[in-house]
Amino acid sequence: MELHQLEYFVAVAEEAGFTRAAARLHVAQPGVSAQVRRLERELGQPLFDRSGRAVRLTDVGAAVLPHARAALASVNAVRETVAEFEGLVRGQVAIGIVTSAGPVALPEFLAGFAERYPGVEITLAEANSDVMVEKLRDGRLDLAVIGLADGEPAGLATQTVLDEALVAVTGPQDALAGRREVTFAELAERSLICLPKGTGLRGVLDRGFAAAGLRARVTIEASDPDVLAQLAIRGLGVALVPESLARYYAAELHTLQLRPRLRGKLALAWRDGGPAGPAARALIDFARTTVREPDAG
Repeated sequence: MELHQLEYFVAVAEEAGFTRAAARLHVAQPGVSAQVRRLERELGQPLFDRSGRAVRLTDVGAAVLPHARAALASVNAVRETVAEFEGLVRGQVAIGIVTSAGPVALPEFLAGFAERYPGVEITLAEANSDVMVEKLRDGRLDLAVIGLADGEPAGLATQTVLDEALVAVTGPQDALAGRREVTFAELAERSLICLPKGTGLRGVLDRGFAAAGLRARVTIEASDPDVLAQLAIRGLGVALVPESLARYYAAELHTLQLRPRLRGKLALAWRDGGPAGPAARALIDFARTTVREPDAG
């Protein structure tokens, strides 16, 4: 069993296909297929079901995947530890962020980290909070900016970087435009525009409706909060957005406070107990001192 075979296996599993895995690894697709088949022959079990149009993990493949990831992570940690003794921090770090993290100064953070640690390669991906929580737990991400709906997720440590109210916004011609507050009972009768399930703010909203014994009638979902605001401006429903976004669109939208109030949080998140490698440790330490909650106002 060779390390590059495990790397190819993990890439095919994560990309759900040999062609996409080959593109990610910058190697020829037949080479990926051949090495995975050699690994399967050595293990005596098929790792992928190739009978359909999509490549799927077999039960054995699904059981092997976390161990393969752990083996690759351990090898990277060995390399990074040697580099650390040489006085250099090298390696790779993977960061995730929710689309709605606009107020968090991530570009400035990434530029600062790259300047301080030029030997570390950074990858960045967007996803919903629930997806990133699982990727943090299994080691596919080292750090993420996630939305918090129900406290700190199990197995992760967090540091809040944004805590603000969730508000309702409407176009100027909406029947609610003359109001200052709106109840969940009133919102339950309206078409709502909000972030999709799996995001922190959507979790906060759903929890608020559940506490009132009601269910939100969400007719439009969008992962970009700016799109939510634009749809509300055009009269397509009542949008639920962070208060900072409502202030940005104050000239075009009417803002209503929710009764009872709800708050949403964005937080840095990483595996509880810390990562194994020095590059990831440097990333988390740098983020905790750099990415902070903006000053009010």
